[in-house]
Amino acid sequence: MIEVESLGKMFQQADGRATPAVDALSFTARPGEIFGLLGPNGAGKTTTLRMLCTVLRPTSGTARVAGFDIATQSASVREHIGFLSANTGVYDRMTAVEMVTYYGRLHGIAHELLKVRLDELFDTLQMNDFRNVLGARMSTGMRQKVSIARALIHDPPVLIFDEPTSGLDVLVQRSVLQNIAALRGRGKTILFSTHIMREVEKLCDKVAIMHEGRILTQGTLEELRARHGESDLEELFFQLVGQDAPPVVTKA
Repeated sequence: MIEVESLGKMFQQADGRATPAVDALSFTARPGEIFGLLGPNGAGKTTTLRMLCTVLRPTSGTARVAGFDIATQSASVREHIGFLSANTGVYDRMTAVEMVTYYGRLHGIAHELLKVRLDELFDTLQMNDFRNVLGARMSTGMRQKVSIARALIHDPPVLIFDEPTSGLDVLVQRSVLQNIAALRGRGKTILFSTHIMREVEKLCDKVAIMHEGRILTQGTLEELRARHGESDLEELFFQLVGQDAPPVVTKA
């Protein structure tokens, strides 16, 4: 589970002013649920995820991930999450199996269990045909699958996805989204950040619409449509953020 209460982050500007990137966010994501953060670039989504992953320390508020406080129990938080972004970070000189094995060892997984986990993931993600391909020779889709396997190798209860389909072709996008949906079926708590409305409509059980560091509304899509009197998600979004907001991509 992810429990966020009044979470905030201020950044110091060159002129000495403190500017809020995230302002008093509160939400809860539960096991077996995909909770979406929908907003344009600059809305504060990535800053929020970096705080939950313990990369950034919050300025205010609290959050617990898998039962651990992000400020005081950061090592335990990192042990219980898997993180995936559009930036695959795959090493050019390591093969797919070497890369995932390396991260499994970093998590302290015993040799025999690691072998079982590797075989399961490579079968599930259909990675066996490039098992021994070097990162430098992988396609974008192959690299993204390696990143997914790397995030899942220690079987974490909480998964955090930051724009995971950005820059991917439609076939790879579809594969990534299908794998994320399957993880929900295994009872994982999933936080999914995106600016693509179609992804929210296909995947998310609940969604929070973010703009300028704040959550403007949150709930199931049915709840949001009833609350704001608008059945079209795109129109609902612009109704909340205003017509001068940055454009939001609506194609998957």
